[in-house]
Amino acid sequence: MAEDYIPPKVWTWDKENGGQFASINRPIAGATHDKALPVGKHPLQLYSLATPNGVKVTILLEELLEAGHDAEYDAWLIEINKGDQFGSGFVEVNPNSKIPALMDHGANPPQRLFESASIMLYLAEKFGGAFIPKDPSQRAEMFNWLFWQMGSAPFLGGGFGHFYAYAPVKIEYAINRYAMESKRQLDVLNRHLEQHEWMAGDYSLADMAIYAWYGNAALGRAYNAAEFLDVASYTHVVAWAKKIDARPAVIRGRMVNRSWGEPHEQLPERHSAADFPKG
Repeated sequence: MAEDYIPPKVWTWDKENGGQFASINRPIAGATHDKALPVGKHPLQLYSLATPNGVKVTILLEELLEAGHDAEYDAWLIEINKGDQFGSGFVEVNPNSKIPALMDHGANPPQRLFESASIMLYLAEKFGGAFIPKDPSQRAEMFNWLFWQMGSAPFLGGGFGHFYAYAPVKIEYAINRYAMESKRQLDVLNRHLEQHEWMAGDYSLADMAIYAWYGNAALGRAYNAAEFLDVASYTHVVAWAKKIDARPAVIRGRMVNRSWGEPHEQLPERHSAADFPKG
């Protein structure tokens, strides 16, 4: 990579310079091919992959079921490395072509949902405000942290994760820039969790959403960078993440739409509780 690079007056797309995700990244929206989405027997139809943003929603769905809500759902695997998110059916549900996407066929008319926080809030409200604090102050605090996660995680994932683990060359400036910001964010969480058991009152949507990104990072599951980021030093984040990690619904939620790792960790499609491995 040339050190004297000068941006052109007008940027043009170079298909050969996209790194690991060059085959699926492009500067335009819309479908690339016709493909209808499958529809199962439940009103809630999830189309996703077990990335952090996908895991947020499957954890919530499993937590709703664990709490006794009638939140049964079908979860269909969207293989983003194969471009499934650019099929015409998926684009109809999410014009932004990102997972997760959800259709609620129980609504009249059927309701599409995209963006993980939007899906989480919709489901929580659909089931009586589940996992949203009732106290107005704690409710506001929960929204603060939920949207903190939405605004902050791109620095951890698209910033640090991309340049540390996926970029075709190692760029010291980029890695240092995003490592610094990722560690600052972990410190924000660590200072908060030193004084609070959960992010906002009781266990809530904010805990689920933040856990999916920063909890997994603190547990050493992000980008093979645990030592590089010294995640073990954020002791309060680690302790909080371990509590969430042990919840039965979280164990199940992390498996859904997962097609890599150990066989007992995978459940590429989920259509009922019977689909989970026993034991």
